[in-house]
Amino acid sequence: MATRKTTKKSELAQAGEHLSTAAKEVGTAVTNRIEAFGDAMSAGMKRARKTVENQRDDAKAQVGKLVKMAEAQVKKAQAQLHKASTSAQKSVQAAEKKLEATKRSTGRKLSALQTSAERKAKALQKAVEKEAAALKKAAGMKPKAAAKKAGARKAPVAKKAVAKAPVAKKAAPRRAAAPAKQAAKKAAK
Repeated sequence: MATRKTTKKSELAQAGEHLSTAAKEVGTAVTNRIEAFGDAMSAGMKRARKTVENQRDDAKAQVGKLVKMAEAQVKKAQAQLHKASTSAQKSVQAAEKKLEATKRSTGRKLSALQTSAERKAKALQKAVEKEAAALKKAAGMKPKAAAKKAGARKAPVAKKAVAKAPVAKKAAPRRAAAPAKQAAKKAAK
């Protein structure tokens, strides 16, 4: 009889093949798992990056808005400052004009008052001289001598006339003595 070759593999070889197939399947499963985990991580990173970029853009927009608001407020404040300075300049100019007008007006009034006072003083002086001449005439003095004295010294004559007026009061009427006193008082002032 002839011996036959068995085509059956040994159990050990079969177990080795099974182990090899199982190892390949485990390797493939682990590789798929790692790839899936990597894809999930990549997607998570993309989402996180997108979220961060959105937040950055929002922050930039908010900062931009705040900067624009601040610039608008600065421009508004500058405009108000400009208006206030212009108003203040106008007020100062108006005050200066009023001051100049007041100075001119006061100068005119002062010169008018001085002129008026001078006129009144001259008129009073003439009145006093007339009254003095009248009193002296009434008292018995010569009017030419009184006029010469009055021409030489205007104010002292008026004072002398007032000094002599009480003496001549009895001879002259009351009406003439009272204006002479008033005129003398005004001339003395």
